[in-house]
Amino acid sequence: MSVNPMAYETQFFGFTPQTCMLRVYLAFQDYLFEVMVVVENVILKKLNALPNCKISPVQIRRSTEKFLLFLKEHFDKLFSKMEEVLLQLVLDIPSNVLLPEDKVHEEYSYSKEEFQALQEEIRELQQQCRAEASAGQALQAELEEQKVVQAELEKILQWFDELENISREHGTSNFRESFAFLTDNSRKLQTVLKDVEVKSKRMKKHHPLL
Repeated sequence: MSVNPMAYETQFFGFTPQTCMLRVYLAFQDYLFEVMVVVENVILKKLNALPNCKISPVQIRRSTEKFLLFLKEHFDKLFSKMEEVLLQLVLDIPSNVLLPEDKVHEEYSYSKEEFQALQEEIRELQQQCRAEASAGQALQAELEEQKVVQAELEKILQWFDELENISREHGTSNFRESFAFLTDNSRKLQTVLKDVEVKSKRMKKHHPLL
């Protein structure tokens, strides 16, 4: 059998030409064996019909096997020539023929150096895509943080609006004055609390049972 890989033919046919020839060879060989069995049975029937036949079935089997070996040797020689013709003239794709799916290679042919340059460009583009994706994720995270900060600012503005509404309800139209008023009252309350704490400590010293 041929050892040529014939990869392009395999791409076109969907099977290796050598595999095809092997199956044909095995089919012919099986058919030859079946024919010899039929011939042997016919000979045995003819001999059994003859009176005083001295040829035994064992002798017929030996003769059949010799004849089969003779046929097989000649068949192998003929098949070898047939295989060579079929592989060269029938199952072979000429070197100047391109399959339809490979026409693109003819239109866009590249040298080894150009192909390597394209691969390098692809790698660079992949790196740029990964960097842009990472930057996009960082921007998305920053936007989420800005949303949180904006929500807090809106809460603070709402709080100031509520303070201003409260100030108006109590007759203070100027928010700054109201805020100063609240701050001053808060300081006064803190002073009162401190005085209460001091007096409480003094009372505990003079009256331990309290």
